[in-house]
Amino acid sequence: MAVHAEISIIPISAGSSMSKEVAAAFKAISRTEGVKATLTALGTQLEGRDLDAVLAAVRAAHDAARSAGAARIISTVRIDERLDKDQTLEDKVRSVEKELKS
Repeated sequence: MAVHAEISIIPISAGSSMSKEVAAAFKAISRTEGVKATLTALGTQLEGRDLDAVLAAVRAAHDAARSAGAARIISTVRIDERLDKDQTLEDKVRSVEKELKS
């Protein structure tokens, strides 16, 4: 079983740049045991062994953004918990690419 999620964190600080806080959040997610993280321009995709691992990564991201100086953190999280078969994020992309070729 795999749990996939996409998290987008908006750390609010004094300036308009969010790179420092977002980098800290991504590093924290990447260090979370049982979670694979892929950084994208508008969020981070997570692949975890179970829901607890994914939620631990979300918590770690918030803690890291706070420690990096964010005065406020707004997050959007989408979770896909597939129970009928194992499927990676790459499998999902390949499935759509296959359809695009037909």
